[in-house]
Amino acid sequence: MKLLHIDSSPLGAQSASRELTRRIVAEWQAAHGATVVQYLDLAVDAPSHLDQDSLGFRLGPDAADLTDAQRRENIVSERLVRQFLEADVVVVGAPMYNFSVPSQLKAWIDRIAQAGRTFRYTDKGPEGLAGGKTVIVASSRGGAYPDGSAMEHQESYLKAVFGFFGITDLRFVRAEGLAMGDAARAAAMEQAAFAIQAQLAPAANEGQAALRA
Repeated sequence: MKLLHIDSSPLGAQSASRELTRRIVAEWQAAHGATVVQYLDLAVDAPSHLDQDSLGFRLGPDAADLTDAQRRENIVSERLVRQFLEADVVVVGAPMYNFSVPSQLKAWIDRIAQAGRTFRYTDKGPEGLAGGKTVIVASSRGGAYPDGSAMEHQESYLKAVFGFFGITDLRFVRAEGLAMGDAARAAAMEQAAFAIQAQLAPAANEGQAALRA
């Protein structure tokens, strides 16, 4: 089993989302001892934002007259989309920045949103091609945003884009109110720790069943 662990916060050891992804990955590995983990730190190694060079992947690998810059960017896009498609489990650290996700996480999503690879259009509408995997999002927020809030474009966006890719096993572990005082932060992280246990309980049960088989 392959697990892709992605962090996007630039806050290092101070990051709540990084703490949550570490816990999620550790719990998953405890339940699935043979899991191979790949790590992608988008705060350190983020792809560039889309421009006329990095959009080269939309022309296809065999397109004529690609520039050297487009070929280099195509290699980056191919590496990222293949890494995503080969993963059985994807753990994403996604803090809320200005009501949405960090731009480096959006840049990664823009690279893996490839027609014919992660989705396609049919005469009946779009069809996701990346189903069959589990995606667990560690969501962190400084404030509190109830479901349906007009200011929340973080989890709702990720639900939309991963759903568009055909992913139906999408789970969220949320810690919010992190900037509302030390007590609120501690309570939010404790609640998120319980949520990790709840979200990964099916995985733990599967792992125990496999050991008994």
